[in-house]
Amino acid sequence: MENERIRSEADLSQESRWYHERLGIRCVAALEKKNFKARYVPDREQARSVILETIEEGASIGFGDSVTLDQLDIWQELRKRGGHQIFHPWRMEGRPHYPATLEDPYLVEAIKNCRKALDSDVYLTGVNAITLDGKLVFVDGLGNRVAAVIFGPRRVIVVCGDNKIVPSLDEALNRCKQFAGPMNVKRHFLKHGMEEAPCGETGFCVDCRHPRRQCCYRVIVEWQYAPRIEVIVVGETLGI
Repeated sequence: MENERIRSEADLSQESRWYHERLGIRCVAALEKKNFKARYVPDREQARSVILETIEEGASIGFGDSVTLDQLDIWQELRKRGGHQIFHPWRMEGRPHYPATLEDPYLVEAIKNCRKALDSDVYLTGVNAITLDGKLVFVDGLGNRVAAVIFGPRRVIVVCGDNKIVPSLDEALNRCKQFAGPMNVKRHFLKHGMEEAPCGETGFCVDCRHPRRQCCYRVIVEWQYAPRIEVIVVGETLGI
């Protein structure tokens, strides 16, 4: 009996599910007050199903760079389904590709896809942080993702793991600078051979002037006039 009690005390899975659900539902309620269409789902499988169900057959689809979407395998699922024009700047011949240098000829093709994505029926992206009072916070290197979120595509679907929910705008901006920025720089270096900005070495932002700086544009979406932007909050850790 004592061993059973110890194992039970060590298992916090039920408590964790409860906490993540409460956090996600609170975030969704705040987003709805800001005129966003928002919903909470408990896991990535349900998030994937919701996205696939709500994208109409034959719709053109644009993508922003997003580890969250990679973890959902949503790009692969949409390609398998067929019937869509898909504009993903960072996929080439079925695999991830990020220009290692600014002279890489693929960068020209990637930017063409960025522009096409701005006129897509549906745009899919992650987000760097969401505040508990319903602000979406994005930091971008090239600017294609934040441009599409603000204006262009007819619908924008933002997917967010609950690890990105923070209490305040200050904490959201700090998360972008001190965690998401260095992690993305290191990801691009380790997986795609990109030259590292200084935070890839130091592990924290130094407000650099590096040509491959990843935090050039900062956008805070506080409200929307027309209900373009939809947010799916997922009750698990996703993305960076």
